[in-house]
Amino acid sequence: MAYDGSDPELAELRRRRMQQLQEMQAQMGGPGGQVVNPPEADRRAQERAEALRRVLTPEARERLGRIRLAKPDLAQAVEQQVLSLAASGRLQRAIDDNTLRALLERINPERREIHITRR
Repeated sequence: MAYDGSDPELAELRRRRMQQLQEMQAQMGGPGGQVVNPPEADRRAQERAEALRRVLTPEARERLGRIRLAKPDLAQAVEQQVLSLAASGRLQRAIDDNTLRALLERINPERREIHITRR
């Protein structure tokens, strides 16, 4: 059966779907309903990455990257904590891997140990 474009029900369904997509796109803005354009969002992400680059050692950045792959919400909480410490001036030196591990343990204390015994 060939589609000739004369089905009014199909046209109405397409119109509704297009309207839903436009509404979803408008809602995917910033806080307060303001629409954030992608270049501005990219700029903010770059500024955040640069700030983290300044306050974390390479080993700590690498660990945070691995955590971001496994648990994005935990990584975001750690980034927020680190950036707020840096903004308030409570960091005297860059955060190394051991300090980041201690911060992770404070944020996510319910870490469980897994022991494997071979028979």
